[in-house]
Amino acid sequence: MTAEIETSAITVGGLNAYLARPVGGSASGMLLLPMITGIGEQVREFAETIARTGVTALCWDPFHGPTSDDTEMDELFRLLGELDDEKALEEQGILLGHLLGELGCAKAGVIGWCLGGRFALLLGGRDERLSGVIAYHPTVPIPPAPNHTLDAFAYAGRTAAPVMVLYPGADSLVSAEAFQKLQTALQARTTGASVIHFYPAAEHGFSNKTRHGNDVNLAAFELSWPQALEFVKTTTGRARQAG
Repeated sequence: MTAEIETSAITVGGLNAYLARPVGGSASGMLLLPMITGIGEQVREFAETIARTGVTALCWDPFHGPTSDDTEMDELFRLLGELDDEKALEEQGILLGHLLGELGCAKAGVIGWCLGGRFALLLGGRDERLSGVIAYHPTVPIPPAPNHTLDAFAYAGRTAAPVMVLYPGADSLVSAEAFQKLQTALQARTTGASVIHFYPAAEHGFSNKTRHGNDVNLAAFELSWPQALEFVKTTTGRARQAG
């Protein structure tokens, strides 16, 4: 059964965010960490799909306004290079607290794509409140980008919650070496299941519909997305609404 949803642009502690949730709220929540599009059309669609499954979705705004809806990609790439790891995690923690506080969720996980996939891994190793972590084609290059001051591999290894990682074999930004290093970190954990997906010919960002002109990317998304939604349901769904 598909839930009726409500959507809105909101402000949380001075931070822009996008909220999609079942009418009246829910006991389960997900923090969404966007790709380079920011809270563009694609990420809003992801949020709304998650909300229709009965889970509240709250989107972090990495660029504090600009999105692919109204900003050229060159400018978004410039802003990407200015993101600060610690500041971003602080903002994400505020939004997670909003999910688990004012929005009434008893459990909440995180899902991120590309740059957001990397931040999902960082947040997973930093914040014990998370019930699950999903990293879609996380951007964890070797060597790291100049502004990547925190080690995503180390943080992934500290994560207590279940983690799902989805990696495309034709990723032009993240090498097979990086994927193996991430798997090693996750599988060395003594708590938290590791669910690893490998899509041999899919490309970086294969979840974005703009990449679905390549049938391999479309097939990878169509196979992965229902499983990601099931992971969300399993890790956040067994909760009673707070309050």
